Amino acid sequence: MKFSYVMLPDYPLTESLASIQLADQLGFHAVYAADETWHKDLWLLFAAAADKTTNIRMGPSVSGVVLREPSLVAQATATLDELTNGRAEVVLGSGNFGLLAQYGMDWTTQKPLSRVKEGAHVVRTLLDEGAITLDGEFFTYNGLFTFARPAGRVPVKIGSMAGPRSFQVAGEVSDGCHHALGYTREAYQYMYDNVKIGAEKAGKNVDDLDLAAWCVFAVGEDSAVAKEAAKSMVGLYASAMPESLLERNGVSPGEMKPVMDKFLGGDLAGSIDATSDELADKLSIAGTPEECVAKIQEIKAGGANHMICAITDATLVKTFMGRDIPGIASVDDQLRLIAERIMPQFA
Repeated sequence: MKFSYVMLPDYPLTESLASIQLADQLGFHAVYAADETWHKDLWLLFAAAADKTTNIRMGPSVSGVVLREPSLVAQATATLDELTNGRAEVVLGSGNFGLLAQYGMDWTTQKPLSRVKEGAHVVRTLLDEGAITLDGEFFTYNGLFTFARPAGRVPVKIGSMAGPRSFQVAGEVSDGCHHALGYTREAYQYMYDNVKIGAEKAGKNVDDLDLAAWCVFAVGEDSAVAKEAAKSMVGLYASAMPESLLERNGVSPGEMKPVMDKFLGGDLAGSIDATSDELADKLSIAGTPEECVAKIQEIKAGGANHMICAITDATLVKTFMGRDIPGIASVDDQLRLIAERIMPQFA
């Protein structure tokens, strides 16, 4: 099982670069970041990290093809792949619906899955061939070409949460699926079964694809502190979760409603108070390394072959939720704990 980490690029850039270098030294497969206006630009950050790292792969998870035109995603990806000597990859999605709303866009009118499928075709074609002619439903090109060429074949994947069609499309047209915010064996068995349908449609073996679990993550020697940090972020992340995924995570929409009412009403402290310890445990991977290992084993049993840790630390909780969590391990300390105490259990 591969291990990667996903950052929100909201820290001082020198700190983010140092964490990427550390993850490279510790043997992490990849570092990802969200391609969203809310954060610092991941493409510039990863370009700066290219010559400071040796093995770690990097790219967006995800880059939304509503705000980021897919030909420009392909151009940036190819450039990053040259800079890293073949270590770039890209995960595509429709984008954060909350962010789209701030642009005055109604995601329900965007036909998100059809747009992502067509966007993946655009990115794949430009990366492989350097030119494209297409009269599509969403994107039109007449002999568009680029001199941005990758060092080799770049993996193009699709990010998904709800399914089943998005999982099936990922299996059919891409190199894998990054499943965000699933925490149970059932959730990943559902992903696996549906990705397999799409893969078989395209004549591919599902087990050759990247089947990743993108999870809120907090690890430390003090279990209670790590779990409290994760609990602080449950409302933030759960606001993006469809009801079907909540249910596959063992959470009823009614159980989540008091948290979401507070969070969406702007009462961040109230949303944390409304989050029970049991609910937080269902919607995060948190605790000691041994506790995290047990939960990852369930995820692996469902079919995931790649663990992506959305590491939660004091800075992140303070930035997004305005709350101080004394004693939570830093990003770098958590990277070390994952490498030393968790990754060896899945070698």
